[in-house]
Amino acid sequence: MADLVIAHGLVVNAFGTQTAHVVVDGGRVTAVVDAAEPVPAAARVIDAAGRAVIPGGVDGHCHVAQVTGRFRTLDDFAVTSTAALWGGTTTILDFGIPRDASETPLDAAKNKLALASAARCDVALHGSVIAWDETVPAQLEELAGLGIRSVKMYMTNRGTTIADNDTVLRVMREMVRLDGLTYIHAEHDAIVVDCTQAHAEAGTIGIGHLHETRPELAEEASVREVIAMAEYTGAPVYFVHQSTPGAVDLVAEARSRGFDIHSETCPHYLVLDDGVYSSRYPEWFACCPPMRSPETVAALRERFADGSIHTVSSDHSCYDLTQKRERTDDVRQMPHGLPGVETRMPVTFTALAEAAAAASDRDVLERFVEVFSAAPARINALPGKGAIAPGYDADLVVFDPAEARTVDGGALHMGTDFSPFDGRELRGWPQVVVSGGRVVLDRDGFHDPGPVGRFVARLGYRESAAASGGAPGTVPHPDGRTTARGEFAVVVGSHAGEGE
Repeated sequence: MADLVIAHGLVVNAFGTQTAHVVVDGGRVTAVVDAAEPVPAAARVIDAAGRAVIPGGVDGHCHVAQVTGRFRTLDDFAVTSTAALWGGTTTILDFGIPRDASETPLDAAKNKLALASAARCDVALHGSVIAWDETVPAQLEELAGLGIRSVKMYMTNRGTTIADNDTVLRVMREMVRLDGLTYIHAEHDAIVVDCTQAHAEAGTIGIGHLHETRPELAEEASVREVIAMAEYTGAPVYFVHQSTPGAVDLVAEARSRGFDIHSETCPHYLVLDDGVYSSRYPEWFACCPPMRSPETVAALRERFADGSIHTVSSDHSCYDLTQKRERTDDVRQMPHGLPGVETRMPVTFTALAEAAAAASDRDVLERFVEVFSAAPARINALPGKGAIAPGYDADLVVFDPAEARTVDGGALHMGTDFSPFDGRELRGWPQVVVSGGRVVLDRDGFHDPGPVGRFVARLGYRESAAASGGAPGTVPHPDGRTTARGEFAVVVGSHAGEGE
């Protein structure tokens, strides 16, 4: 008898959809049984008839217990992983970013590894390099040995986390050697600094002017420069939080020439525009890059609908309104970042359903699974994640695509007192969440599993891509195999179970 069966659901993968029963045992999916067959026997059966069943979300961009300058986010791994599960995300990727010059990239990552022992869901990590020295190659090699196969670098944030071009180029070469992935925050520092200084001199440096201090040109100029370095070194690159169609188009053009470059955006760039900085609470929207014009948002949503954007991540940063309001008079002194790990699922699904209104329901669901789970798992080479198929981790979400709820920032679980989506009606909220085979959310509420989250060691970037043949829709299999588009596995079962 299996541990759990999710019965009669519309099982949606990025590579196919079928009405089926999902059988779970020992924390893994053991079978996907055609719904025409009897429900297999299990200790617990959850009837998902009329609802979608998708792989648990993979959020490739979270900042947990992050220290930047004099500010520290107010969460820890227990809080953020709990909020992730409430939001249908079962794996988060955090960053080991050095607090200052006294902390090495290796020390920063090991510190996050220790803190992650409190996590309720699975965790993987990115490293980060701020300044190059002769010890960096050995540190990156040790990180790769730990299963930390990506490094983030900032092209801006002068005086804190910025990496100069020499550092970026050298790290890219090391990541090629170590079969890793380079993550990039792309904003042209000289343009940002000059524009911000001009606004300071004009007395227009408060939060209401944030979007004017960091122009679209700064992002796109930086993307061009980084792509050139990627071409020169042959390094795979992942651009975080792209907010303009121009930045996405630059990535698409590079990909058309055969380069391994990826575009990520965030939910807030898909549904919010720069009018928020004229709202009653502009401090709710302090983030970098800032929100863009309505015209830019509309064009970004077109790229989202046509598949040019590969992943949607939260860029979760858990500051509260006290921290945000301390220096609203000067954006240079404010903490930037938004809480979003819990709302990533409904915001992304709602935005995609609206942007792709002409597409079929099945196409929308499969595209949603791609950006929410499958592509983050595939690009980050996370074995066992991103698909519902035998042998994969039993990370599952049941939801009704038609169910709408209104966001109440005060009722969320992210450890802060606001949400940038407060008052918005969204579709695509999780009703049942299974993480590692455990039912952590159902109609009876949240069931805290305790600190059971595992650290997930990642595969090499090209190793994983070669194993999958580079085919769209493929995701790393825990035993080295892959599940690919058109290879949706169905195992016929035999025994009926009880409904819930």
